[in-house]
Amino acid sequence: MPLVRIDVNRTQDPRRTRAVADAVHEAIVEVYGIPARDRFQIITRHEPGEIIAQDAGLGFERSDDVVMIQVFTQAGRDTPAKQTLYSTLAANLAEQGVAGEDVFLGYFENTAADWTFGFGRAQYVTGELDTPRA
Repeated sequence: MPLVRIDVNRTQDPRRTRAVADAVHEAIVEVYGIPARDRFQIITRHEPGEIIAQDAGLGFERSDDVVMIQVFTQAGRDTPAKQTLYSTLAANLAEQGVAGEDVFLGYFENTAADWTFGFGRAQYVTGELDTPRA
């Protein structure tokens, strides 16, 4: 049950933004085996110049089509699983016309006690929801 934030420039066509969100979700479903309806995404479209994403010294430039992704999920997945997610996500986004250099992802882990789906209860802790397996 990852929570995913996706930031793009407002110059991107809204249909393409939805296709990007779908591609991100499909990668997570495929690699992590979560249910398809276990989808929590926040998409923010920014004015030009509000996303600053330089190359971090890797020797490439990003375009205005940059897609900034943050994945918040429970801890427990190993590095190979994360790397598979990253490569699958990049491949899915490439199918939507997003260049590899325009994909940036930050991955954040937490515990079952760090989630509530409503009603002021931590449903993974109370047993109302099964804790996702790594």
